[in-house]
Amino acid sequence: MSKLLRHLPSVDTLLQSEAVQELLARFPRVVVVDAIRAVLDETRAAVLSGAPRAPGRESEIADLARYTGPITAACDRLMSPSLRRVINATGIVIHTNLGRAPIAPSVFERARDIAARYTNLEFDLASGKRGSRHTHAESLLTRLTGAESAVVVNNCAAALLTSLHAHAHGREVIVSRGELVEIGGSFRLPDIMKASGAKLVEVGTTNRTRARDYQDAITEQTAAILKVHQSNFRIEGFTEEVTVDELSEITREAGLKLLYDLGSGSFLRVGKGAEPTVTDEMKRGADVVMMSGDKLLGSVQAGIMLGRAPAIDVIRKSALMRAVRPDKVTLSLLESTLLYYLEPARALGEIPVLRLIERPLRAIKEDAEAIRDALRARLPENAVEMEIVEGKSEAGGGAIGQPAMDTALLALTFPDRSPDEIAAALRQRPVPVVARIYRDRLWIDPRTLFADDHDPLVAALAAVIEEQGENT
Repeated sequence: MSKLLRHLPSVDTLLQSEAVQELLARFPRVVVVDAIRAVLDETRAAVLSGAPRAPGRESEIADLARYTGPITAACDRLMSPSLRRVINATGIVIHTNLGRAPIAPSVFERARDIAARYTNLEFDLASGKRGSRHTHAESLLTRLTGAESAVVVNNCAAALLTSLHAHAHGREVIVSRGELVEIGGSFRLPDIMKASGAKLVEVGTTNRTRARDYQDAITEQTAAILKVHQSNFRIEGFTEEVTVDELSEITREAGLKLLYDLGSGSFLRVGKGAEPTVTDEMKRGADVVMMSGDKLLGSVQAGIMLGRAPAIDVIRKSALMRAVRPDKVTLSLLESTLLYYLEPARALGEIPVLRLIERPLRAIKEDAEAIRDALRARLPENAVEMEIVEGKSEAGGGAIGQPAMDTALLALTFPDRSPDEIAAALRQRPVPVVARIYRDRLWIDPRTLFADDHDPLVAALAAVIEEQGENT
């Protein structure tokens, strides 16, 4: 192997080759050099490991032409943004790791001019003087929810942080132990509370908290009670919690603020869940209700605070607002999505999250059959076993009020390869595919596929299965 590796061309030798000289006209020199080094490292590792496709003769490893394709592909990868479109075949509609809510293309059409041109983001067109960016989505949010006032920040954690800082910095906030949640990325409610400058007071137990627990914890240092929706877990069995309505009475009598972290709030009733709408929640008496823009609302990542005008005004004046304020693109995408909710039937047809949750089982099964038939037409017989089975999809993204949904799954079994190997290869395709693995099979759930996902999905599956067969 050492003798063979002596014939591995150098970086300078490859840089002087005619094919690489052409690449230097297309790509920055630093990119081409990094690509060459990466390809040479891969070749060296393949030879040392005895990989099936590694060069085995001196003439092969010294042939400059064999490196042109891999170097070109490496240049393309290095010049491509790391954030890419992914085909979601998991059946999880609001998939946190895959960007949560897909946004309607028509919303981007409306927002394109806002993003590409100057706007009245902080300019009052009537007076010709400086305006506030926080007014842009407010009228739509108050009209749709019945809130007196509203303000938007860049995510729901920021909404909670800012609300606590504005209303309870240096003072106590009472929270049930059963609601001290940890959200994605190991962010814990007590940590957010600490960062806000508020002091956490825990009451009750993990499974049972009563009104008297809150009342007994109120002192002169208490500023607010925080109610947190258990959006990413559920406690069942011997449980008891205090409702927002009951907490509203307690805070009103004690002269405190009631802050309600709703998490994933929905503007419409979708699916088979009994989750109340944001409009319903606004009637229950909280001073501030916080929710996400990129979960069941189906829009861009944002934190929305709705509530009584005096409470929202205090938040709007918070010193943290400048650090967490949304930009023109976020506000434009959010406003354009909210406009659809003025006509609920249109919202159900245009907003992808709502449409995917509402997809009928019959349509999903037809898609599974179409993908199966297209794959059969491209592959040799017995290359893969395919079966359409009943299963469940998930709303995901903390939308725990949405029960699992019936779906039709395309289950794939590979004779000579594990589903993990196939799944890993699918993630490396030009348009990566993310699927489920369960009981030693690869599962494709068409619920979360868009119409233009089908062809690249079938092409990716066929290519990976054929490549795996050649390597066997």
